[in-house]
Parts: sequence; structure tokens; C-alpha cells
Amino acid sequence: MSTAAPRPAAPFTSTGWSLGDITVRRVDEIELPRGTGPWLLPDATKEVLDEASWLRPDFADADVPRLASHSFAVEAGGLRIVVDTGIGNAKPRANPAWNGLDTDFLERLATAGFPPESVDLVITTHLHTDHVGWNTRLVGEDWVPTFPGARYLTSRTEWNHWAATDLDEARRQMFRDSVTPVHDAGQYDLVDVPEQGHEVAPGVFLIPAPGHTPGQVAVELRGSDRRALITGDSIHHPVQLSHPHVHSCVDIDPAQAVRTRARLLDTLADTEALLLGTHFPAPTAGTVRRENGRYRLLTEHGSEIRTTAA
Repeated sequence: MSTAAPRPAAPFTSTGWSLGDITVRRVDEIELPRGTGPWLLPDATKEVLDEASWLRPDFADADVPRLASHSFAVEAGGLRIVVDTGIGNAKPRANPAWNGLDTDFLERLATAGFPPESVDLVITTHLHTDHVGWNTRLVGEDWVPTFPGARYLTSRTEWNHWAATDLDEARRQMFRDSVTPVHDAGQYDLVDVPEQGHEVAPGVFLIPAPGHTPGQVAVELRGSDRRALITGDSIHHPVQLSHPHVHSCVDIDPAQAVRTRARLLDTLADTEALLLGTHFPAPTAGTVRRENGRYRLLTEHGSEIRTTAA
């Protein structure tokens, strides 16, 4: 894994996507170091990238995929919802690029209209370090829930998997500072997610997306005008549209991850539904199209949207 320092996210712009009665915004944390792509997706070689010229310049440099860490802030049914919480500040991490970050993520979130105290729901697609970091913040010497009035959700299958796993020290540390404090505060809810999905807020559905982890979920937003799918790590990078069999080196079940990716892409292909990549760098969103027996992403930049008053 790369040890190079991550680049700060670009200056915040209040942009997002309207789905009718649901809005969704990307809130940036950091752009991940250049070495992240070759480590995470070792089969995404220059030759593979060259077969999908549409990946450049937004999603790939000359020879490596580009990746980012961000959250999605969703307004639905009068609720403020944060989907995944990134790496977090001041967290001791084995990955030097994630260790002891000091970013303005919470200010960006507030600028998007989601100050922590206003958030009603936090959805965790899966329990990996770069998806739970801002679950908590450091107050004195204690890690406390960042969103004091929110319920935090993850799938019961995901929770039970890690509860039954002999964790290494790095993952134990992540649970100590980013998961257990929320659980101990009584704010974590475990959700059973059937094959057809489970609605957790008006128009907001958890969809099973196993493979990367056993209980990972994607988040489907069914707005009055449009549908969108937030990927979690079922699709790390747009290269996996053109080459769905490119898998992550940390997928627990790579074969199942490929099946999940194929299923999700098939449901989106040639529709107007938005694909919102949890690690896709800007512009992050687009529609999926079939092209020459593969898929590609037609990018769609967000626009300025208003936040409903708290």
C-alpha cells in the first residue's frame, strides 16, 4: 500500500444531484494517494485502462486509476442522512496515508447543510476503516459519536461477520475508536437486509452487495423523478464497468464480488439511474451504458442545489 501523503480535497463547491424529492451531495474528504490504485486494484494495469479511453482524464492518470474518499449527504423524507463517513481525523492507522488526518471534513459537511447535530441517520455500507472514520470524533481523550442525534445503521450480517472474526490489531483499533463508541452510546442499529432490499427512510433502500465483505450493502435512492445507486465498495472504480472481473485485493470473496457487480450494473445499464461511486473521484456520478459488450460511464456533473432549512 502507498505510504505517500494524501492530497487534500479540492475547495468545496455546493453541488449535488436532484432526484426529485430526494437530493444527494458528495462531501469530499481526501483524494487518495496515487499508489492506492495499483495496490487496491492490481489488475487495473495501464493496458486495461487503455482499453477504456473514457476513463481519462477524470478517473485515471496515464497509467493508474485515481480514487478518492468522500461521503454522500442525502435529504429524503425530511431526514438528513450521511452514507459512509470516510477515514476520520486523528485516527491512529497502520496505513500512513490515513494516519492522524487533519481535514476540514466537518466544515464541508456543514457547508452542504448537514452540521453534525442535524443528521438523523448514518448508513454504513460496510465496516472497513475508510467507511467509518467520522463515526466518531475526539473530545479530550475520548472518542464520541460525531452525530449525537443520529441512528447509525449497518447490516446484521456485516456486524455478525466481524464479531465472529479474529481481528488483527489494526482492525481492533478501528473498532475501538470508530465503531464501539457508537455501539456503547446505544446509537447503532443492525438491519436485516433481504434480497429485495430494505427501506430505511422514505425512498432510501439498503440493497445486499456481498463479496467485498459478507454483509456489505449498496444504497438505492428512489426519488420521484430519478433513481440513484451509491456503490459502497461493490464498485471501487469505473474501470470495473469495462472490466467487471477486476477485483479489489481486499475482497473477502472475489467471485461473489464479481457476481454482485454484474448484477448491479445490469440493473442500471441503459437507464437514466445515476451511479454514485463511493471512491470515484470527481465528477463521481454518471449513467451506465452498454458498449461493445462492456459497460461504460457517461459522467454527469452535479449542480448547485438548495438545502432544506433545519
